[in-house]
Amino acid sequence: MSYVPIKGGGQAIAGAAAVTEFLRTEQALQQPDAQPLNLTSIQFQLRHLVDRVISEGGVYHPELAALSIKQSLGDTLEAAFSLRAWRSTRPRLCATPALDTSNMRVIRRISAAFKDIPGGQMLGATPDYALRLLRMELIDESDASFQNYAQQWLKQPTDATAIPMSFPKVISALREEGLLPELPKECQHEAFDITREPLIFPVPRSAALATMARAETGSLLALAYSNMRGYGDVHPTVAELRVGYVPIMLPHAVTGELIEAGEVLVTECEVIAMYEAQGDDKPVFTLGYGACLGHNEVKAISMAILDRALQKGQKDGPTNPSEDSEFVLLHIDGVDSMGFASHYKMPHYVTFQSDLDRLRTAQQQEACP
Repeated sequence: MSYVPIKGGGQAIAGAAAVTEFLRTEQALQQPDAQPLNLTSIQFQLRHLVDRVISEGGVYHPELAALSIKQSLGDTLEAAFSLRAWRSTRPRLCATPALDTSNMRVIRRISAAFKDIPGGQMLGATPDYALRLLRMELIDESDASFQNYAQQWLKQPTDATAIPMSFPKVISALREEGLLPELPKECQHEAFDITREPLIFPVPRSAALATMARAETGSLLALAYSNMRGYGDVHPTVAELRVGYVPIMLPHAVTGELIEAGEVLVTECEVIAMYEAQGDDKPVFTLGYGACLGHNEVKAISMAILDRALQKGQKDGPTNPSEDSEFVLLHIDGVDSMGFASHYKMPHYVTFQSDLDRLRTAQQQEACP
């Protein structure tokens, strides 16, 4: 048994890369005035795609996320892979303390649990209430109409003072009423760093949240949906879903005082699930939490549902796949999953030749009287 020899492997690989680049530029043959995709256009006009790659790549860098989308021809898994590979080459200078999302500069904030919430509902930008109809006028959208809409929209009269910079948390009122478990006075454990430490089960909740925060959106949704459909018992109510910019606080190099170094766009979701007794105390609602980089509402909701399911699984033992930490956390990373699936495209000559030899031998033995 030996490897089947390959000739010209290096040339073939270079040729495959060249064909991919040709497909990216092929439009120039059909339209001589064709222009390459501008990173700024990708960043603003495909913002949800960029946010998805940012979240799954685990790096908040919109421009490089747009670049990874461009070079991968829109393949989100490849784009997240490239962005995460770039992140691995960057030095880690310091770590921020836990971000306080109550200081979020909110651009969207809703609650399905209450009609009236402190600060009011803020729909923001969402397609949730629009018909899913193709807008045919966008096929031949003119430069003038594209440029004028934003300018005209900003001319609408608004009262900037009517919108506060931040909003109180909806669950705070429930916690004050004693309907939610009390917050621990201080964190007893440091946050688990999934980029430095391997997952060894059972894992702390911070490891599960960090893994889900950069997980592939479809994987999270599929497992959360399985729980909602009946392979689990989490039927949540969204206490609050908020999207906004959270300030990043870093220690000053000289004084050590925390200063704001910038802000990142974050989606945060808190869901309320069934109530349960807390030891000898009165029963309270249970909570699930999800937060991820960018504007990724479905991902944050799915994450919150799975967070609650995993908490139940750790407490009572898993009875469904979505409650099993090992099953969930080892199968939701898009880069890992894609890499394992893609590796089957690589040469497996030795193992397959061995399979062929065994099958031929088995057939020969079966044919013998």
